[in-house]
Amino acid sequence: MRFLWKAAGGDRYLLERATYSDQVKYLCLGGIVLATGAMAGLAGGYAFYTIFAPKAADVLDKTRMVGQAANYIPSDLHTVILSTLFGVIWGLIIFNIDRFIVTSTGKGDGTEAITWDEFKSAIPRLIMGTIIALTISKPVEIRMFKTEIDLAIQKQQDKEKENGIIQANVNFEKKVAETKNKLKKLQNDIDLKEAQVANLRQEILNETIGKNGNGAAYGPRAKALDDQAHIIEAEIKNLKNTPEYLSALEDIKRYQGEMKEEIANSEQKAATLDGLLIRIQKAHEIAGTTISLFITLLFLAIELTPVFFKLMLVKTPYDYLAENRDEMIRAENGIEVRYDYYKDKKGLERHLIINHEAHRLAHEKIKLSEIQQELTDYAVEQYKRREKQHIDDNLDDYIQKLAPDETIPA
Repeated sequence: MRFLWKAAGGDRYLLERATYSDQVKYLCLGGIVLATGAMAGLAGGYAFYTIFAPKAADVLDKTRMVGQAANYIPSDLHTVILSTLFGVIWGLIIFNIDRFIVTSTGKGDGTEAITWDEFKSAIPRLIMGTIIALTISKPVEIRMFKTEIDLAIQKQQDKEKENGIIQANVNFEKKVAETKNKLKKLQNDIDLKEAQVANLRQEILNETIGKNGNGAAYGPRAKALDDQAHIIEAEIKNLKNTPEYLSALEDIKRYQGEMKEEIANSEQKAATLDGLLIRIQKAHEIAGTTISLFITLLFLAIELTPVFFKLMLVKTPYDYLAENRDEMIRAENGIEVRYDYYKDKKGLERHLIINHEAHRLAHEKIKLSEIQQELTDYAVEQYKRREKQHIDDNLDDYIQKLAPDETIPA
């Protein structure tokens, strides 16, 4: 309870002597500040992990990673540790900012009504609270709709990968077609000879099973056909061993590697579609403006409630105790405040603050300085008088001392 009092900027010594109602008020204020800091820490840690966690080419299938790795990836331990550390630091920062906002917000005129002047004085704190609420609400929003966001991102990733694969295949087919076009005559010769070999092999088969009417046997005609097929196959082999044909095969093999690389790049590009900004955009598309607005308003209400709450508080025994404490501290240190003592150029009433102790010390310093000056003047005057007497008694010596090389006329 004392920690929550401190979080709300309350004085424990005074609260222990105040009413139970005052204790509960500051307990609730401190609870809101603590809860805001905790939510900020969770939201900041989640946002950090979303940004820096390893990305998969398929957001719903963590076994297919960028670069074709087949290992299953649960939560990345290194990123989890860093996210936790960042979340703690971020939560403490927001906690202290919130504590400052609540502590520095006055209670206005001590009534439940919020006047325009009170509202104007609270505008900087309201702006700070609004910024904090927005930074908390967005990570929480994307976590609330994580399932729907993952499905939407998966569709976009699949589309990106599909486009990449299609483009890679188109590029591959185009390059292969260009290469084959350069080998058109050579390829036609190879195709023609391969067709001849196929026909000869069929004739040999027919001879062997007796379909040609010569009996089912591997006879002289079948052997002649076989020899002819071997000759053509040797010609085909020679054609395929030409530098031109081998170079074309190497080019096609290289094109296949380039196609695989383009597909891998498309997966890498698909993995980049899983960032924080894209998730926020998808959350707005899925939830719609209305739901997103209400979530933001919820966190705005949580964040700004303490500010409005303090502006609406009426004076209680705790406030009178605090004023008494402040007056005692002023009295002990010689500080006097004359309330609404004068009006400034704009006609606003201002307090006159008199620092009696400072004035006393300043007065002492001034008097000491004046006395020191008088003593110095007196000392100079006495010294002057003594020197004059000395000159009167020893005029020749004094003149000789001033001009030792000159002689005094008689």
